[in-house]
Amino acid sequence: MTSARPYLLRAFQEWITDNGCTPYLLVNAEFPGTQVPGALIRDGRIVLNISPVAVRELQIGVEGVDFSARFGGVARQVHVPIHAVLAIYAQENGRGMVFPQDDEDDPPPPAEGQGEADAARPRLRVVK
Repeated sequence: MTSARPYLLRAFQEWITDNGCTPYLLVNAEFPGTQVPGALIRDGRIVLNISPVAVRELQIGVEGVDFSARFGGVARQVHVPIHAVLAIYAQENGRGMVFPQDDEDDPPPPAEGQGEADAARPRLRVVK
């Protein structure tokens, strides 16, 4: 199965916007392939406002988040790989979701020598 992260991001972005709040993304700016304004990076992270009034052509896809926005009056294209997103939250009240920094939401590939029946069997894991 594919990562649940893009689906959760879309759902939270819609939920936050529908409730009249401003969706913000917390992004690991050092993640490979991340294209964000360097001047706004603090401690390797950047916070991006992805509300409809702040961005144009917002696309939250399986591979990443893409949009265009103005930073300091300069139009920029932004690309954030999906696993670079650390959290999505409402600026007004902080409600949202924090994502694990590892690929915990992606199932591990079957170990070598496992049969298809073993690989397809459901697995439980502890969620903190």
